[in-house]
Order: sequence, then structure tokens, then C-alpha cells
Amino acid sequence: MRQHTMPILLFFFLSSLLAASLVAPSPVHDPDAIAQQVDRSIENATRRNLGYLSCGTGNPIDDCWRCDPNWEKNRQRLADCAIGFGKNAIGGKDGKIYTVTESGNDDPVNPKPGTLRYGVIQEEPLWIIFARDMTIQLKEELIMNSFKTIDGRGASVHIAGGPCITVQYVTNVIIHGVHIHDCKQGGNAMVRSSPTHYGWRTLSDGDGVSIFGSSHIWVDHCSLSNCRDGLIDAIEGSTAITISNNFMTHHDKVMLLGASDSYVQDKNMQVTIAFNHFGEGLVQRMPRCRHGYFHVVNNDYTHWEMYAIGGSANPTINSQGNRFLAPDARFSKEVTKHEDAPESEWKNWNWRTEGDLMLNGAFFTTSGAGASSSYARASSLSARPSSVVSSLTSGAGVLSCRKGSRC
Repeated sequence: MRQHTMPILLFFFLSSLLAASLVAPSPVHDPDAIAQQVDRSIENATRRNLGYLSCGTGNPIDDCWRCDPNWEKNRQRLADCAIGFGKNAIGGKDGKIYTVTESGNDDPVNPKPGTLRYGVIQEEPLWIIFARDMTIQLKEELIMNSFKTIDGRGASVHIAGGPCITVQYVTNVIIHGVHIHDCKQGGNAMVRSSPTHYGWRTLSDGDGVSIFGSSHIWVDHCSLSNCRDGLIDAIEGSTAITISNNFMTHHDKVMLLGASDSYVQDKNMQVTIAFNHFGEGLVQRMPRCRHGYFHVVNNDYTHWEMYAIGGSANPTINSQGNRFLAPDARFSKEVTKHEDAPESEWKNWNWRTEGDLMLNGAFFTTSGAGASSSYARASSLSARPSSVVSSLTSGAGVLSCRKGSRC
């Protein structure tokens, strides 16, 4: 009976969340009041369904699927669990399961069946899993096609030591449960992006995950560190992105959202950053924002050398329910950095903090008198109290998932 009931409950739960988050796009006269109303409606819907869907963590993504000891037989249920702006990223849902059996012999132009590269370039939806623990050292960027899920659950999968993942001009991609680290530059080489097309690639930046001109993207429960450029960068008109439950360490420029102040098309960029742990050895850009709207919610910041959240070009930054633990209690430490503009200009940028926990002298410099007209529409995820951030992010990074038991 339970197996038939859960999908129905999940449908109504997700439907209630979607209905709660929709706000008419008319001008907002009192954005704070409207945003609070949206958050209350989402929270009430969540509370009503929590008894059916929760294992008690309070993390809405994990509570959606981690309770199920038969997750391995129901892998594609994960696609129904996204939140925030990337909540409609379905990846390879309803597609075939493709199993990666070959960790070596990466051929950027003529990849062999059984390799990760062969799977991600296919035209049809695929849910990509791994036959065993493996480390994949790519020779060139892994250029993903639309409607793909990389699902590392059940194996220890490392993409490391070479160029890493590129999501360019595609849609509906999920990257879940993989270690991504020590990524290098690639390029000045031919690389295949589909079964019918390969082309010349110039030098890449060396990102862990590079999102370029793409939409409906979800990066969840990955562990990222020590890449040449960014751990996760999203630029050139990318939008509808959720970055959640990741564990990031030992890196300088962590996350760039918008590459140029002059690229005004990024005003449509919307990114949710939720339940991540920004840990040891991080320096800056958690994230660094330009044009667009950025909801930074219930993350745990335990280290930043320069700043945690920064930006330029008048981004809207909504920081809610995060925990900011400054690395040295002897000195006050600013969370924010308004870049490339005098105070007379950035004081009008809408940067707000609500319910954030500031520890060891951490402080957040707010700006802007109100919220943009997109504020209520963009407030698509209700923040939990910052006091529970430790439990919400306790499973950040790659999970240890074994068949027949809960992750």
C-alpha cells in the first residue's frame, strides 16, 4: 500500500509548493510583505506534508528521497526533489539507465560505449550511473547534452586530474553525487558534443562545472575542491539553476555567477544556493554575483579568507538563514564585498540579510532601500532558522549510499 501512496503524496506535495510560489508579475508595492506571505505559504505546505515525506532532517531535498531504502530501484525519483530556481530540472527522467563501465580510455572525438563521455553526448534522455568505484581523468572537457543525469550514488566516483564538466547551450541537466576536483584547462582540440557533431574547442577555464548559456540545471550533493578556476561557474545567460547540498573546500574563486558587468542579458539569471557547506581553505566568491537574482539560503560558511558573498553590476542578493562563522574571533570579518563601484552606487543595490547567524565577528553590509519587482517571484524557497543549519547541511557533499539501505 505504501508503495502506491508515496508517489501520490509526492505529487500533491510538489504541486502545493509550486502553487505556493507563484506570484503575479505585476508591480510589487510592498515586496517584503509579499515575500513573507510566499514564504509562509510554502512553509505551511511543507509542514502539512512533512509527516509523510520526511526522515526528520528538515532538508526538503533529502527528505524527499533519502528515506527510501530502495532508492537504487527508484533512482529517477530524485528528479522530483529539486527546489528553488532549478526545481524543474528533470535531467534524464523517464529515459533509459546508462551504466558507465569504463573509467579510462577517454576519447574526446570518438568515445566508446560504456564511457561517461559516450553517455553524456547522446540525444535522448539518459540517467547515467556507475558500475563501480572509479576515477575518471578526462582528456578534454566533458560536454553534456540536454536531458542527462549524472548519478554517482552507490559508487565512489571522482572526475579529477583533467578538464571537467561543461554544460553549454543545453537544458535539463542534473549532476549528483560525484567528487569533482583538481580540474585542469583543456582545449585547442576537437571535442564531440553530440553523436552527429564535434568541433574545435579553444582553451577552457578549468572549472569544476562550467554552465554557459544553459537553463534548468541542478548540481546536488557533490564534493568539489582545488580546480584551476571556479568550482561552479554560471555565465552567458544561464538561469533556472539550483546549487544545493554540496561540500566545497580548498579553493580560491569558488563560484562566479555572471562573467561580465557589460553582459546585461544576465539580468534574467536566477540562482538558488541552498544547504551547501563552504568549508576549509576557501578564499572568495561564495558566490560572486553580477546581474540577476540570487537566493542564498541555509548554507553553512565556516571559512572565507577575503569575503563570502560579493558582486557587482547591481545584483539582487537575498541571504536568508545562513550561518557565517568568521575564521578568527580576534578580528571582525565582513561577509560581503561590493565590487567595482563607489558607495554612492552600490548603496542602491538590493542586498539583504534575514535570519542569518553571524559568529566570531562576522557582519553583513546591507544595501538598497527595497526589493526589485522580481523579489517575491524569486523567493521560491522558505528559509529554515539558521540555528538548524548544522543539521540541514550535515550531509553536504557526496553521500555514502549502499543498495538496500537509506543513504
